[in-house]
Order: sequence, then C-alpha cells, then structure tokens
Amino acid sequence: MIGLSFGPFARRNFVVEPLDPADCPHLQQIHAQTFQHPWSEEAFHALLGQDTVFGFIARLEGRPRSAAGFVLARLVVDEAEILTIAVSPAMQRKGVGHALMDAVLRHLHGERARTLFLEVDQANSAAQALYRRLGFIKVGDRPAYYETREGRSAALILRRDLAPR
Repeated sequence: MIGLSFGPFARRNFVVEPLDPADCPHLQQIHAQTFQHPWSEEAFHALLGQDTVFGFIARLEGRPRSAAGFVLARLVVDEAEILTIAVSPAMQRKGVGHALMDAVLRHLHGERARTLFLEVDQANSAAQALYRRLGFIKVGDRPAYYETREGRSAALILRRDLAPR
C-alpha cells in the first residue's frame, strides 16, 4: 500500500494499492461515470489477465472495497502507455489522479522503463494540466479521435521520458 501525503500538512482520505481482478466491478462503474463509451467489466478482466498490464486503485481510507479512482497501464520491454485513468466525479480535484499517476511512475521506475505515453482529450484541460505538472510533453495528436456529446474531439498524444535515451 502506498501512503499518501503531499507535504507535511496534507492529509488524504484515500490510499493507493495495486489492482486486483476482484476490483473490475468498481473499475467499470467509475469508467461509466467518467467516459461516454465505458468499458465493460469483462474488458477490464481481460486486460488485467495480460502479463504486460498493471494498474492501481485509490480506495477510500477505512473502506477496503471502495474505489475513488484507478489507472491501467501497459509495459512492453521499456515502453509504457496509460490505457485508461478515471476518477469518480465526487473525488475529482482531490489529488487522486496525481496519486495514481505517481504510483504508475514509481512502478515504471522500478521496472526501468524509458518512456511513458498517454492520450488525452484536447477538451480535458484539467487532465492536461496534471500531465504538464508531471512532465509530459505533446508529441502528436489524433484528429477527431474521441466521440463526445458535442461531436468529435482530438486526442493529444503525450510522452514523458523516464530514463535517458
């Protein structure tokens, strides 16, 4: 379990732990709250069954079967990608996304990964701000990638180098 406190006075009401297949119903529920086209519980089970996929879940402190958010990532050789990250609407802007990404970065450091990629909706300014603070840079885009209620939106492709190339 990764304890969380950002600074001497900060106190978080969640903890971050590695994902377990038993978490799939929670993952599907949060994904459905945050994405227009949510993944199924079966899709999460299939992903977690792959050797290259790992992830973390933020649980409300004192509630071991709760979920405030999660992240799924894939590592192949020395290159990683965020497959999806979602934070329940009630827990957004409370440090959950940052803590989840920090857990991924720590894991990848231990695995000696060199690069981490992700895609983010160009309309998601809050997520983009988080990724900038974490050292990601834009390396490309995918026009009309996401289907939204307002039409189509581009995906920005971001990269963070984790080790010297």
